[in-house]
Amino acid sequence: MPPKQPRAWQRMLSGRRLDLLDPTPMDIEIEDIAHGLAFVARWNGQTVGDWPYSVAEHSLLVEDLFTRANPGLAPRWRLAALLHDAPEYVIGDMISPVKAAVGPGYGALDQRLTAAIHIRFGLPAELPVEIKKKVKLADRISAWLEAVQIAGFTRAEADKFFGAPRDAAFAALKIVPRAPADVRAAFVARHTELMTANLPG
Repeated sequence: MPPKQPRAWQRMLSGRRLDLLDPTPMDIEIEDIAHGLAFVARWNGQTVGDWPYSVAEHSLLVEDLFTRANPGLAPRWRLAALLHDAPEYVIGDMISPVKAAVGPGYGALDQRLTAAIHIRFGLPAELPVEIKKKVKLADRISAWLEAVQIAGFTRAEADKFFGAPRDAAFAALKIVPRAPADVRAAFVARHTELMTANLPG
């Protein structure tokens, strides 16, 4: 008798059943993403404040930074920035040292989920290289802000690991962690705005 295959899917609150090894766009709902990300803590929860700083909050900040830095880009690329960490709604947020220890398997899983999420919301499975670079820059600025404001890093440590923002206006942005329900609602609202702006006509 062949060995029983381990379960590789997760039941979502929407009722969808997402296969992590073979995700399909039809099983992805923005409400599930927003809910999951709002309850996943960045920095392994090692942040100041009365609420964990969630991946949903981080994603909203990255999209804001991306938009400020690239005001002329189409709404679809702002949507890509908002969804840049969306796979973490099912695989969680791992700090970089843990990702390195886990190895390439984590990256492959992340890529499969990212492609399905992008297709679900009208984005190319693989983003253009220049867009990926711009999103990554916004992500690094966000990490710097989070490191110095809520994650206990010294300014020197944050500069070394993430690079200080070149724009003083970005460095002046303030982070205030919010309750998961508030962040979840804000994430869905911003997604709706960007999807609407991305519609033709």
